[in-house]
Amino acid sequence: MLHNASNFYINGEWVAPSITQDTEVINPSTGEVCAVISLGSEEDTNSAVGAAKATFDSWSQTDKATRISLVERILVEYKRRADDMALAISTEMGAPIDKAKDAQVPAGTWHIENSLRVARAFEFSQMLGDHAPNDRIVYEAAGVCALITPWNWPMNQVTLKVIPALLAGCTMVLKPSEIAPLSSVVFSEIMHAAGVPAGVYNMVHGDGDGVGTQLSRHPDIDVVSFTGSSRAGIAISINAAPTLKRVHLELGGKGANIVFADAPEKSVKRGIIDCFGNSGQSCNAPSRMLVERSIYDQAIEDARNTAAMMKVGNATQTGRILGPVVSAQQYEKIQRLIKAGIDEGARLVAGGLGHPENVDPGGYYVKPTVFADVNNDMTIAREEIFGPVICLIPFDTEEEAIAIANDTVYGLTNYVQSTDDEKRVRVARQLRSGMVQMNNQSLGACSPFGGMKQSGNGREGGIWGLQDFLEVKAVSGWAG
Repeated sequence: MLHNASNFYINGEWVAPSITQDTEVINPSTGEVCAVISLGSEEDTNSAVGAAKATFDSWSQTDKATRISLVERILVEYKRRADDMALAISTEMGAPIDKAKDAQVPAGTWHIENSLRVARAFEFSQMLGDHAPNDRIVYEAAGVCALITPWNWPMNQVTLKVIPALLAGCTMVLKPSEIAPLSSVVFSEIMHAAGVPAGVYNMVHGDGDGVGTQLSRHPDIDVVSFTGSSRAGIAISINAAPTLKRVHLELGGKGANIVFADAPEKSVKRGIIDCFGNSGQSCNAPSRMLVERSIYDQAIEDARNTAAMMKVGNATQTGRILGPVVSAQQYEKIQRLIKAGIDEGARLVAGGLGHPENVDPGGYYVKPTVFADVNNDMTIAREEIFGPVICLIPFDTEEEAIAIANDTVYGLTNYVQSTDDEKRVRVARQLRSGMVQMNNQSLGACSPFGGMKQSGNGREGGIWGLQDFLEVKAVSGWAG
């Protein structure tokens, strides 16, 4: 990296913190310190917000072509720094290096490209309709934005917020997770190299109680876009309420994967692999597998065998492995929930408590764990575990499967596996979630990402992600 990781990027420059509040960044593969950052103070937050506010009037009035040209330069620079970004992500949050290169970094490329596709086609001034030819609907930048991002998919979330905000004409302050801040240092270097005008993009390190709270309640912040836990999302909403700022939240999930007896071959195996991807640290993980009774016993064996095949190891290892979970705190939470599953009577099919064999004892490694005979009242079926742990729940009827799937405070992503086209669509329509994926088919480019209930509000990606950073203005008497 070119710059001290403790510094902040404010008004086009790397600046030292006003007060030193050092915090260690831990490599989860080893448990050792890999970097030191400083958490921002209120003075740092005010400085970053002030820079964004000062440049909003000029940046928000730039034309679409100018903003698109900037993002095209960002994309070129992002691709150039791909290896640096992959190393940063792998080191800070434990993604195996091949996954960092093949999934984590490309997620950012994907979202930049898709945001450009949307912006090129979007008309920021549109006629209301043939009945009112002199009325225009004008889409304008929503204002100064606070972008608060998580540690589990750093560039996926940074690019889903920063790039649409830029294309909308907003200015911004990014607060990356203090657990995984190094990738955002690289990203800020990318922004600088691409020639982002001073003040348009700013980055300050901090934790939720400090900079996160300061941004959420700041009177000069117009929009907060947050990805993280539902608990933190509630706190942000409360802090933002007195200033009536817009708040967009992408929060937790407890996705149900409904596997019918007529599911395509290997649906159970794919479901386990999808749940354990990124070491289970994805909000849209299919962490509850609902299996039709007639194939339930076979599904348990398939799940056991799939988990047994998974290799856990240091993030520097190449090949198909599961890396560590992100922190000691996360490791202890997962262990507590595995114990709760055992204590409440779920049948442990694979994995369990403690470290896997042949891993660094200082790292935060979790055994790939499968529970069977789970019911929806158990703690492990209610709480988001955010680790490589899956619950198998049997069902007898389509109606029962839908009821179990919807019996959760969350509503992010659900999954349906069946070769019966009509049944899949019928079930998908009744699932209370922002997304439904069927038969292992990923959502297409520019699809909206977001949820219902305590999984949040607003949508990221596609035209919906751009509109989250736009205000709508109605104008009559338009000429030209």
